[in-house]
Amino acid sequence: MLFTRPDGVRAGDVPPFRRIMPFIMPTRNESAVYFEQEIALDRALAFLDEASARTGRRATFFHLFLWASVRALAERPRLNRFVMGGRVWQRDGIWLSYSAKKSLVDGAPVVVIKRRFAPDLSFDDLLLQVYSDLERGRSDEESHVDKELGLFLRLPGPALRLGVGALRWLDRWNLLPASYIEHDPLYASMFVANLGSVRLDSAYHHLYEYGTIPIFAALGRFREVAAVEHGALVARRVCSVKYTLDERVEDGLYCAAGLEVIRRVLEDPEAHADRRPADSER
Repeated sequence: MLFTRPDGVRAGDVPPFRRIMPFIMPTRNESAVYFEQEIALDRALAFLDEASARTGRRATFFHLFLWASVRALAERPRLNRFVMGGRVWQRDGIWLSYSAKKSLVDGAPVVVIKRRFAPDLSFDDLLLQVYSDLERGRSDEESHVDKELGLFLRLPGPALRLGVGALRWLDRWNLLPASYIEHDPLYASMFVANLGSVRLDSAYHHLYEYGTIPIFAALGRFREVAAVEHGALVARRVCSVKYTLDERVEDGLYCAAGLEVIRRVLEDPEAHADRRPADSER
């Protein structure tokens, strides 16, 4: 177990200067890089209207972003890596985590959901899976995470700190069981926060030191900006997406190309709806 993990395998193609990075910069937030995209929404909104009519479910930009992220992680698999115990690991599968309020009122609890997505999943199938997860998460059913937290939070403060410290120690030595990692939403390829759903602009979010998430994406509310098209000034509807990335995982050029895949899918989803993700590295 010391040399293997249930959620990934050691990346074997990491150059020496990147292998030393986790020892020079041992934490995610001192290794954080910040990036912003402004997404044009015209084609995306038309695609979502058609999907809503076709499936009978309200398709939103958030659903489309999840789908685009799955495509990007499939096409650029080295983006789906993480650092643990001073080593770079290739994650087993594409796992996305996201949060949602149980209702849009002050004081309503937040539910955090994690799911593994197939790399060639259609948008319609993803939409139905996410709705199923949200309906279960917003129900009165107690989640696996809630049950675990309920047990932990019964401990007094000092014992709780020792318990969390023990978990992190076990993780560094690859001793956490697969059953624990599978259900914990902070062991995922990416965390997505839909701030636009509560009418907020996007924001740069910290990375969690606990767990293995190397990418955090925050979606903002829709807004209109001035743009020039064919020599004329027009109003264009856009959405800002802000990313925080752990640069120890992969170099900036590779990561930027992965995020460009997300932008391309978001700005022209119809062009990607009927094709499988490009197999660019296999």
